[in-house]
Amino acid sequence: MPELAVSALLAPSRLSLRLLRALLWSVVFSAALAAAAVYGCVALAHVLCRPRRGCCGRPRRAAPACLHDPELGQHCFLTLRSSGLRLHYVSAGRGNGPLLLFLHGFPENWFSWRYQLREFQSRFHVVAVDLRGYGPSDAPREVDCYTMDLLMTDIRDIIQGLGYSKCILVGHDWGSLLAWNFSIYFPSLVERMVVVSAAPMSVYQDYAIRHISQLFRSNYVFLFQLPWLPEKLLSMSDFQILKTTLAHRKTGIPHLTPHELEAFLYHFSQPGGLTGPINYYRNLFRNFPLEPQELAMRTLLLWGEKDPYFDLGLVGAISSRFVPGRLETCILPGAGHWIPQSHPQEMNQRMWAFLQDLLD
Repeated sequence: MPELAVSALLAPSRLSLRLLRALLWSVVFSAALAAAAVYGCVALAHVLCRPRRGCCGRPRRAAPACLHDPELGQHCFLTLRSSGLRLHYVSAGRGNGPLLLFLHGFPENWFSWRYQLREFQSRFHVVAVDLRGYGPSDAPREVDCYTMDLLMTDIRDIIQGLGYSKCILVGHDWGSLLAWNFSIYFPSLVERMVVVSAAPMSVYQDYAIRHISQLFRSNYVFLFQLPWLPEKLLSMSDFQILKTTLAHRKTGIPHLTPHELEAFLYHFSQPGGLTGPINYYRNLFRNFPLEPQELAMRTLLLWGEKDPYFDLGLVGAISSRFVPGRLETCILPGAGHWIPQSHPQEMNQRMWAFLQDLLD
């Protein structure tokens, strides 16, 4: 009888939650269809402007030489204990100091950390990983293989598989989102964090509900909820949407060379190369709505004043969730979204100052 009474008392709350999730998914898929129409027009325009490229992306036959620059480190593979997946990573400076683990964003790979790999290998063991689904790392095709729980387990297995009990976690974009969550899931495995250009999902959720401008900035997230169509649109006209994202004169990575651009496109151009990365987004709304979380990990937050994808107001929203004295914030004037590559000197200087006491 007590169990029946408890169930009866909880029934209205459960019904309300189900209705809220149903409403959320109806909004998400309505937005997805609208985004698909917009991006479909953009992709078609690229095809019409460059008809020789055709409607499909051209698979690259050989990786650009910059992906094999020996100054950046040694290429290795690690088999994860929990999943058995093999992840590719680049490593340098083993034995020189603490583990500095770099997590990339989309549409990138380990190569986005080239400036930091060169800079920090003298005093740290630097490791830049290709997350599951990216580059030479194993890439399951099922959406359910990219849940947050599985991604958190990947990071834990990487740290322990490299022989460490904790690390300094550095993330950008999606890598930052993973870092935020990992510091909550496995705080004992993180000594400090450097987070660039992304907010925790619970902060983003609450902020976006109150600031519709953020939803417009993140419109691509809704497109990526659809099956197969995002991969098709991104690959049209030889991956022109990705090229524009990375190399746009105002919002892309400044001074990105053609070879560096190809370093990102090479693996995306292979058959199925976009499905794994987009599956990260297809799992974003799985656990909504999210409960507010108090953040306590000692963290350096770097943000671009002119980030086209995330409102500057998110910095204040992140700060409001932190235990006092645990967050150090730096807004880089004139910077956009791609700080590790667009402003490597400023980022590296901030990181040295933030981590110096660990080396003394």
